[in-house]
Amino acid sequence: QVQLVESGGGLVQAGGSLRLSCQASGRTLTIYTMGWFRQAPGREREFVTHISWRTGSTSYAGSVKGRFTISRDSAKNTMYLQMNSLKPEDTAVYHCAASLRQVVFTSTTSPDTYDYWGQGTQVTVSS
Repeated sequence: QVQLVESGGGLVQAGGSLRLSCQASGRTLTIYTMGWFRQAPGREREFVTHISWRTGSTSYAGSVKGRFTISRDSAKNTMYLQMNSLKPEDTAVYHCAASLRQVVFTSTTSPDTYDYWGQGTQVTVSS
């Protein structure tokens, strides 16, 4: 079992920044990939970014590339999402997720490849 707890969400004006954190606990040595997804009201859960827990490889959705940065502190079992130049369309509940599957990294843009999810943190960007 892996437990995930997000923090750092809030209300920010367009152009502002927020930093989200995801603290993992439990069987963290079994994690291969961690990711951030978001879900706005009435929309499906959307891939934002992910990171290979072992190699540090990352990739981003086109809508956030150049504005968001994912990182990890393996010693603290914590993943971060630095969000800059926020836009109203970034408004959503942001969830972190952990995958214990040894699969091709690029496949983990799909939420179906994740085994554990955090409860989510609300990010609201006002115009």
